[in-house]
Amino acid sequence: MTDKPNGWALWPLLVFLGLFFGAGVYFTAHGEAMGFYTLRAPVAILPALVLAAWIAHRRKVDATERLLAGMGDSNVMLMCLIFLLAGAFAAVTQAVGAVDAVVGLALGHLPAGWVLPGLFLIAGFVSLAIGSSMGTLAAVVPIALGVADATGLPVGLVVASIVGGAMFGDNLSVVSDTTIAATRTQGAQMRDKFRENVKIALPAALLVLVLLAVLGRGQSEVALPPSASPWLVLPYLVVLGLAIAGVNVLVVLGCGIVLAATFGYCFGAESYDAVRWASDIYSGFENMVEITLLSILIGGLAELTRASGGLAWVSAQVARFARGHAGPRSGEASIAALSTVTDVFTANNTVAILISGSLARDIAERHGVTPRRAASVLDIFSCVAQGLIPWGAQILLAASLAKLSPLEIAGQVYYCWALGAVAIVFIAMPRLQKPSATMEISASRRAK
Repeated sequence: MTDKPNGWALWPLLVFLGLFFGAGVYFTAHGEAMGFYTLRAPVAILPALVLAAWIAHRRKVDATERLLAGMGDSNVMLMCLIFLLAGAFAAVTQAVGAVDAVVGLALGHLPAGWVLPGLFLIAGFVSLAIGSSMGTLAAVVPIALGVADATGLPVGLVVASIVGGAMFGDNLSVVSDTTIAATRTQGAQMRDKFRENVKIALPAALLVLVLLAVLGRGQSEVALPPSASPWLVLPYLVVLGLAIAGVNVLVVLGCGIVLAATFGYCFGAESYDAVRWASDIYSGFENMVEITLLSILIGGLAELTRASGGLAWVSAQVARFARGHAGPRSGEASIAALSTVTDVFTANNTVAILISGSLARDIAERHGVTPRRAASVLDIFSCVAQGLIPWGAQILLAASLAKLSPLEIAGQVYYCWALGAVAIVFIAMPRLQKPSATMEISASRRAK
């Protein structure tokens, strides 16, 4: 197997993106309401997999072994399991009337003009507590859909606000896998990386809150959903409590499915029994078939691309740029570009950080970037890319739950746009290197 730089290894991913988006644009232009669902993504990726396997074979890589290793990667399988449980949770809570109960109570206490900022903050808080944007979306998007129906707000904008809040909390959380990966690869302390992130993430969040408050004004009168028992809200509160307590997201979703069915049986407007519960769980699974297949196939494509030298080629181009410039600002810009490009091609911010981490650390040491700053930039720009690419797991999950095209959400995740803009301003700002920063860089070099 080889991982020598090879730009041709990126062509399969470009073929997939070209087929998927090209077909979507074509059919949409010809009057198809759901043009991006005419050629399904799991089918569009098949020619790309064939091309990637051929390139891998030419590079004397065992294409079958690498394909299966990527498809069966533990991160990919965990993602798929979250998808399935998220679908089941959404289906059961909708069936028992829990969503209507939450919406009714929330709308009774939340001013109409603050619906969007409120949802953003709720998603941010949950994601900060559990360290998982995926788990947050699974828990909050079903509620947001009910809010959108009751308030008349555009569903795409509401869901995008939830995605933004989830990315905000995940980026800051000290228990997030992206934070752990970024700090470990850069030799930084979590608390130091958190302090660096807050300086950038908080101004971006405040800007977005103002924008969402403006966008949420002038909506139609709130149309409350049919009355539902307030007791149906309890499963959500228990789920959120477990999440805040740091319970594994799979356990949280499993408990949510069981509790929703139990309270639906006790307090639901209609009789809810085990047979209907089992049917709803499977219905939720069916809703996630496409995204589960796509995640598995993308995992295989990403591994073939890596094994054939595609990501090494990207890293080499970034490193070549970095060598021609000196100073912390050029180093941080190089790390930002490396993180962004790697995430675009892997569609997984944790994987992107792990892949680019060693090169980012090398860039940081050669350009005088502190470990805390390198970890912050690495995490932030993977977050920015992950929250905007329509083929990223977060937007795919949100789109599946909301039954929307990913493009209807991606362009409206204003937090990620704002985070990227604020981060670029911070990188461009000249600043003095403190003595403690020099000591931190030296300590990182000794620990390497």
